[in-house]
Amino acid sequence: MKAVVIEKQGGPVAGNIRSVRDWQAGEDGPGPGQVELRVLTSALNHMDIWVGLGIPGVDLTYPRVSGCDCCAEVVRVGAGVDEAWLGRRVVVNAAVRQPERVHPDDPTGATLAPEYRLIGEHEHGMHRESLCVPAANIACIGDADPVQSAAFGLVSLTAYSMMCTKGRLRPGQTVLITGIGGGVATIALSIAKWMGCRVAVTSRHQEKLDRARELGADLGILDEGQDWSREVRSWTAKRGVDMAVDSVGRPTHMNCIKSLARGGAFVTPGNTGGPRVETDQARIFWNQLRVLGSTMGTNDEWREVVALFRAGHIAPVVDSVISWDRGAEAWAKLEAGEQFGKIVLDWR
Repeated sequence: MKAVVIEKQGGPVAGNIRSVRDWQAGEDGPGPGQVELRVLTSALNHMDIWVGLGIPGVDLTYPRVSGCDCCAEVVRVGAGVDEAWLGRRVVVNAAVRQPERVHPDDPTGATLAPEYRLIGEHEHGMHRESLCVPAANIACIGDADPVQSAAFGLVSLTAYSMMCTKGRLRPGQTVLITGIGGGVATIALSIAKWMGCRVAVTSRHQEKLDRARELGADLGILDEGQDWSREVRSWTAKRGVDMAVDSVGRPTHMNCIKSLARGGAFVTPGNTGGPRVETDQARIFWNQLRVLGSTMGTNDEWREVVALFRAGHIAPVVDSVISWDRGAEAWAKLEAGEQFGKIVLDWR
């Protein structure tokens, strides 16, 4: 089948990307509880870079197909799956929840947070023309545009879970989003505006701040390494923001903590700028801040966020659409950090 393949580990990842027509998937069709999909479009995430570079603690073999997002049509169903799925256009939640540990010495019998295996990380992903996935992880998107649909998935689930479920964002609050331009950051802006929030964004690039303004951002801060928390607090009449959404990490963490109002939430789904951060624990406990890590989301949250997408309440930002046979070009653009929004591969 057609696929975009990471041939070996190492960076720049774009140099190891090949678009091929003879990928051997090793799948004999959908198993029990699965569906087989014909991919129309797939979208890149920063995970596609991490898979190419190698992820500590994850046993990755190469060549490898990554990809955590796609829009596809159901072409076959496995045992136990309703045939009503056939022909439906769907999107896929790449986060496959794992069975909870059951042990006689566990005090509660359940973990405090779910464990996931990610399609596109722990197993071959969605940058190929066909694949099999659990039926529990798909959701219908009707006649929605395949490009928008592919760009919508993982980043929207990630942002929705961390902001609405874990962070308990409420309508009318104030939100800070760092590194505007990435997929999670742009959909976080969309979610916050849908909830009637005032939003401040940061970026190292003025053109990205200008684009964010067009999408509804109320304050844009050009990050040149300064302590921009003072500007955020001034914007909120010294109160601080209710939520800081940070997927950058080391370069922005401390400014986020200093920007939060009493009782505010710092939420993070990743750290593209490095995981080792300096923080202020005294500020955290005196101001009763909440520091929350978030990874992907449940299938219940998936259905909720897909419903918002179908209703037109939230929408992804698409930077560019690139034919699948120019895969290396897509990876190069993602590695350069030039995009504003999502990069989508077209398989049609």
